[in-house]
Amino acid sequence: MTKRTERPRVALDSLGCKLNQAEIQSLSRQLAEAGYTLVAPTDKADIYILNTCTVTHVADRKSRHLLRLARRRNPAVRLVAIGCYAERSPNELAGIEGVELVLGNDRKWNILELLGDSGGPGKQTAIVPGEKSRRTRAFVKIQDGCRSFCAYCIVPLVRSRLESVPVEKVTATVGELAATGCQEVVLTGTEIGTYNRNEVNLKGLLERVLSETSVARLRLSSLQPPEISSELIGLWRDSRLCPHFHLSLQSGSDAVLKRMKRRYTSADYRRVVSLIRDSVPDAAVTTDVIVGFPAETDAEFQETLDFCREMRFARIHVFPYSPRPGTAAATMPRQVSEKEKQQRSQQTLALAKESVQNFQQQFLDKSLEVLWEQKAGGVWSGLTGNYIKVYTRSSENLTNRLLPVKLVKLYRDGVWGEV
Repeated sequence: MTKRTERPRVALDSLGCKLNQAEIQSLSRQLAEAGYTLVAPTDKADIYILNTCTVTHVADRKSRHLLRLARRRNPAVRLVAIGCYAERSPNELAGIEGVELVLGNDRKWNILELLGDSGGPGKQTAIVPGEKSRRTRAFVKIQDGCRSFCAYCIVPLVRSRLESVPVEKVTATVGELAATGCQEVVLTGTEIGTYNRNEVNLKGLLERVLSETSVARLRLSSLQPPEISSELIGLWRDSRLCPHFHLSLQSGSDAVLKRMKRRYTSADYRRVVSLIRDSVPDAAVTTDVIVGFPAETDAEFQETLDFCREMRFARIHVFPYSPRPGTAAATMPRQVSEKEKQQRSQQTLALAKESVQNFQQQFLDKSLEVLWEQKAGGVWSGLTGNYIKVYTRSSENLTNRLLPVKLVKLYRDGVWGEV
């Protein structure tokens, strides 16, 4: 890439998990410090950087679509694809017109050097429109890599190197964010429950962050059932830890869980959820479910529906099974038809809608603290600690304020509140 004397306009975009979002936020800070002008992904940019996802074929397709869309906005744009899809299949992305750099998960951190310029004169910092609202919540990467090799999952093939971020770096980052006004920090990674650095595990890390920083809210991105213990849950006595646990289920059928090579049974999962609810009042338990896994029978799918009803999830993310190259499940016999996957998806999505409304309904006429994030169409929106989306109208600027709010009625995908 050639050097430019003017200050390039850079748009950063991300697909997929919260870890990808954390990485994009980190890259944004680096590029701003180097003097680049950061603009929104929908703006016309000189350089468009996409942190790709490859967890499903739909994620692959979205990655290709976003790169082509950026080129349509500006035919002269310099396209950069980074992340998991870039790690798995760099040639597919390099074949898209306008793509100049394809960087896997290790090489993407050299992006400043590889771009071939260092931003504008004086290294002035320009911030993407809407950056102020995004500072209400920040994602901080604490861990990377997975070697669990669940039968359906491509992540261990594209994020195989295990790494836990030093405790001191995590606490310093969280402390800096809190000092600049960020109210909530989400700790994220590929499998954060496996965090271990110099004999400090996740529990030890949380203790350090809570004792050494003034962050108002601390949220965890996702945990696996075997990673949860009564000792870990005991930390939620500190009200700054959000009462929200994302526990991937994937299937409520023990036979399917075994074929998936998951490390728990439905009984194990049930015990963990009971532990959480006994220890953390008003906790939200959210989950992921895969429908149409190879050889999944009608009876096994019904087990999943029944188990989800029993668990009373606050939110269910539904994914039709997507064969990923190189995974064990991709070559399993008796693949479920696309038609059947879609039918099962629709049934599970209907249950998901019912579940979220049932969870939210419990809190009507109660007051919960809401972190207000943004305003659109005259309506403010924000999140409670237990991950309920709340809406309200106010003539005041509520951005980045933590306020008690009375929840009065179901509204859109969340609840209407009165400040």
